[in-house]
Amino acid sequence: MSDTSLTIDTILTPELTLCNVPASSKKRVLEFISEQIREHNHAVNEAQIFNNLIARERLGSTGIGQGIAIPHCRLEGLGQVIGVLVTLEEAVDFDAIDNQPVDLLFALIVPKEATSEHLELLSQLAEKFNDRSFCDSLRQCEDAQTLYQRMTVASA
Repeated sequence: MSDTSLTIDTILTPELTLCNVPASSKKRVLEFISEQIREHNHAVNEAQIFNNLIARERLGSTGIGQGIAIPHCRLEGLGQVIGVLVTLEEAVDFDAIDNQPVDLLFALIVPKEATSEHLELLSQLAEKFNDRSFCDSLRQCEDAQTLYQRMTVASA
């Protein structure tokens, strides 16, 4: 496969698009994301994903402001990039740069060596999440299918 350009719609699956998830804390959200990835990808280690996400958060919050976070990490031995889109039932404190609680997250788990893809996807996500009306449309979704469609249609 010579085409290495990844886009949000190539890494996000309906199974890993989750709407109105109950969560009580940043730690719980990251645990939930790790559990979901493990449930749909048995080749990965849930604890390793969670620990890597937490380690990345310790370097500085991935809360980018306006209620949005893009938790991300690299994972040894991962075959492909995994994306997880989550909206929360209630916003949680995420130590975001604007101190606003987070209710919209896109987690990005990338193979350890995929540096340029990692940066490219982060940049695509930041660009999409910079559009306030787009974020509002994601927050208004009542179910995962609608959420998935809005996220992927917009990135086509």
